[in-house]
Amino acid sequence: MIFSFQLLFEAILFGILLGCFYAAVSIGLSVAFGLLDVPHVAHPAVLILGAYCTYLLGSYGWDPIVAGLALMPLFFLFGIALYRFYYETFEKRGTDAGVRGLAFFFGIAFIIEVGLILAFGVDQRLVEAEYIGKSLSFGEMRIPLRMLLAFAIALVLTAALTLYLSKTFTGRAIKAVAQDEAALRLMGADPVRIKQWAFGIATGVTALTGALLIIIGPVEPMLDRVYIGRTFCVVVLAGLGSMTGTLAAGLILGISESIVLMHFGASWAPAVAFGLLLVVLGIRPQGLFGR
Repeated sequence: MIFSFQLLFEAILFGILLGCFYAAVSIGLSVAFGLLDVPHVAHPAVLILGAYCTYLLGSYGWDPIVAGLALMPLFFLFGIALYRFYYETFEKRGTDAGVRGLAFFFGIAFIIEVGLILAFGVDQRLVEAEYIGKSLSFGEMRIPLRMLLAFAIALVLTAALTLYLSKTFTGRAIKAVAQDEAALRLMGADPVRIKQWAFGIATGVTALTGALLIIIGPVEPMLDRVYIGRTFCVVVLAGLGSMTGTLAAGLILGISESIVLMHFGASWAPAVAFGLLLVVLGIRPQGLFGR
């Protein structure tokens, strides 16, 4: 295979766009797992649920992004209810909360997957919009508008959550709740309510990124199995709870996948996430941007 700087440049550029998409779909998990220590392995399934809800609204003529924004309050309430049930059933009791909670969220993921199969079947679903299928041309290179949209949304979500977590009392409480609940109580904040609110935010954001997922390509109920490795890779690679680190880790994964895809083919690309995950856990368990 002849090396080409043009192909390498295109692979890196596409990897940047793909990496921003990975960062966007992982940012909710970064809050739930990274900041709250909740073993939310159902995150990819909730992501697929958001994509299918966007598909339903799209069948009535809604633009996918507008549909994702409209679904955010509903998913926020769903996240609050889900965390409350998890807290009362597992976390409140304290003993083996992590292991039992892991089984609980695996069960939630299974229920969502089966429910989607019963409701929609196993066929792939997609949405239509003016910007889907179109691209910007720069000479011989074309950049899909849907990937540019993922790039923009990832930047907006990262900036918004970073500002919220650093500039507001509730945001700083969310960052502190997993570290020292006793100190947080002395500050007049209820750790359970803070976690409940944060988990709601994480789930609400997933509604928008689910809309982004179905814009990027067609979805099917078992697609969550593809994204569970990628999303956890991004969060662990970033350093648990780092929003800007999540964006940087998404870029690392996206560029790595794109280069592997160029040189070795599509069959090797899914292995990149698990390879990076094993390397980071072995060399720097706190993540590249963790403390």
